[in-house]
Amino acid sequence: MSDKSVSDNNVSSTGQALLKVSNLKVAYGGIQAVKGVSFEVREGELVSLIGANGAGKTTTLKAVTGTLPAADGDIAYLGKSIKGQGAWDLVKQGLVMVPEGRGVFARMTIVENLQMGAFVRNDKDGIAADIERVFGIFPRLKERATQLAGTMSGGEQQMLAMGRALMAQPKVLLLDEPSMGLSPIMVDKIFEVVADIHSRGTTVLLVEQNASRALGLANRGYVMESGEITMTGEAKSLLADPKVRAAYLGE
Repeated sequence: MSDKSVSDNNVSSTGQALLKVSNLKVAYGGIQAVKGVSFEVREGELVSLIGANGAGKTTTLKAVTGTLPAADGDIAYLGKSIKGQGAWDLVKQGLVMVPEGRGVFARMTIVENLQMGAFVRNDKDGIAADIERVFGIFPRLKERATQLAGTMSGGEQQMLAMGRALMAQPKVLLLDEPSMGLSPIMVDKIFEVVADIHSRGTTVLLVEQNASRALGLANRGYVMESGEITMTGEAKSLLADPKVRAAYLGE
C-alpha cells in the first residue's frame, strides 16, 4: 500500500496548524527509520497516525517531543520551529506526550505521579483542582489515590499516564499506542476517555495500531509504512478505503 493519492482529500481546516512536521528524517546509526515525513495537527482536531509495528510512528513522536534528534526536516509548534528543543521546554509550552509503555513512577503513589505531571507549574490551587478533575475522568484513580503506581494493572497505569499528562495542561496531547496490551474492556475505556479529552477542547495526535478504533475517533488520519506517510485524508474516507481495510482491518 503505497499510493499517496488514495484518500488524499482536501479537508477544511478546523483551525490553525498547532503542530506542523515537514520532511522529518530520523536515523538510528546508519538506518533511516523516518524518511521525510510531513503532517500537521490543527487546533481542535483529533488526528490519528496509524501503521503496523515498526512503521516509525513512535520514532516520529520521539523526534517531535525532543527525546530523539531529527536528522533533517523541521518541526513547528505554535508557528515556530522547535527542532532541537528538549522535552522539558516543550512540556512547558503545552506539547505533552503519553509515551508507549506508560512510564509511570512505580514507587510513587497515584497522587504523587499526578503532582509530577504538574512539575512545570506553580499554581498550587490550580494543581489541586486539576487533580480532582483527573479523578473525575478516572474515578478508579481516586479510589486508589495512595496506592503505589507500580502495583496497578496495565490499564490503570495507562489511565494514570494520561492523567499525569493532563496535569501539564497540554495544548496538544500526543498519545503513543494507548491501547497496547490492554484487555478489550480497558481498551473501550481508554478510547472513551480519549474522545472525552478531545471533546473538552484538547487537540490530540493519536498514534495507534488499532486502526479501526483510532480512525473511528479522528477528524483526519495519516497512514505510515516503513518510515513514510503513504496515505492521508479524512478519517471516515480512510476507514472506508479498501487498501486500509485490507492492510489493517483484516478484510
